[in-house]
Amino acid sequence: MTDLVTPERLLSAGWVKRESQGFNESVGPFYEYLQGDQITLGIFVEERHTNLHIGTLHGGALMSLADVGLGAGIRPVHGDLCYRCVTASLNVQFLAVARVGDFISVTPEILRSSKQMLFIRGLLKVGDKAVASAEGIWKVMENRS
Repeated sequence: MTDLVTPERLLSAGWVKRESQGFNESVGPFYEYLQGDQITLGIFVEERHTNLHIGTLHGGALMSLADVGLGAGIRPVHGDLCYRCVTASLNVQFLAVARVGDFISVTPEILRSSKQMLFIRGLLKVGDKAVASAEGIWKVMENRS
């Protein structure tokens, strides 16, 4: 998989390198692909993302991608509401390993939304191989005055 996906190939296929700030900057850079109201978000696994002693993607880095990636699904559907949402719950099931050079992505699916809560799930994949599944709840916060 490593030799198939490169930043250049992603960009030529319509992906965009996403600008990140704060904590997200320490995990990214993130790449996103938007098609209608469906977004896919991904990162290239770097040495800094791994359990160095075994060379696999660290669970915390994978959970960060799950959190950011699932949350990214709010923007195409609900617009600026995404800037008022915080993660209330996140469950991740680890299925397989990812290694340095792999491109791992998630396409979030909003299962249900109300005025105060959004329920989202997705598979984190390297190519066609699922490496984790995630589901979470996002809380819509009050406007700051």
